[in-house]
Amino acid sequence: MKTTTLGAAGPEVGVIGLGCMGMTHAYDPDGRDDATSVAVLHRAVELGVTLIDTADVYGPYTNEELVGRGLEGLRDRVVLATKVGLELGPQGLTSSMSGMKLNGRPEHVRRSIDESLRRLRTDHVDLYQLHRVDTEVPIEETWGALAEAVQAGKARAIGLSEVTVEQIERARAVHPVASVQSELSLWTRDALADVVPYCEAHGIAFLPFSPLGRGFLTGTMASVDDLPAGDWRRTMPRFQAETIAANQAIVAAVRAIADRAGATPAQVALAWVRAQGAYVIPIPGTKTPKYLVDNAAAGDLTLSDADLAELDALPAPEGTRY
Repeated sequence: MKTTTLGAAGPEVGVIGLGCMGMTHAYDPDGRDDATSVAVLHRAVELGVTLIDTADVYGPYTNEELVGRGLEGLRDRVVLATKVGLELGPQGLTSSMSGMKLNGRPEHVRRSIDESLRRLRTDHVDLYQLHRVDTEVPIEETWGALAEAVQAGKARAIGLSEVTVEQIERARAVHPVASVQSELSLWTRDALADVVPYCEAHGIAFLPFSPLGRGFLTGTMASVDDLPAGDWRRTMPRFQAETIAANQAIVAAVRAIADRAGATPAQVALAWVRAQGAYVIPIPGTKTPKYLVDNAAAGDLTLSDADLAELDALPAPEGTRY
């Protein structure tokens, strides 16, 4: 696979990464298959998909445990990223994310890094990320605790997730920001207004999660009935019966370009995301070997200026993110 670096000063990684959340959390909860997920992790490394992303809240905890098992013997071949700062409340996961609790207290960060390292079976992570900013804790305090993990050798670098430019700047005043992770896809473009350009200008990696529109842009979902029972997406506004039907027009346009390019819709959607910046590294999630190979091949697809312009002009989707 082609490679880039995790920002201007970061380690080398494949231009496509792997998000691991869906292996144990949120999507198709009854379809968990740890053996297949471990095989996906092994195959990812073989393909050069070396940026591996997880979080303590996924499960909670079970995702880090699975990734830790899956990367035994392969740890030195990947750039391993995890996150802290979100906890599942008693409601669990809901479409509005009201089932999540923010926790950016420094003592929580200090305790959580050690617990994550134990579950991941490693003595350090390459990237430790603040999952969300706790509005009740000054970001400088939370970021300072993450910086302590770097100073202690428990993390090589630290990053942010779902933040504003102002929050990035406040964090940078305390310690360098290696990456920013936010949702970015053909149907979620908010970060392109200011966060992605800011990251590009300052050599910060931008890691788009859900670059395939939570699977919708692959063209495999004709209706909400195509989602497994208990799947988190069934509660989300863009996957309701009326909106999922209206949003098929976006998929149709992506499919038309894919047919011209001799690619799949997923590869076109990922190639568009990659084209948004030198350090934009999408981390599509999958627990299926076939889709992993398909996603990885997007690293070799370069869209024409005309194709990019056509994709840029696609309408906004029906329905909000959450």
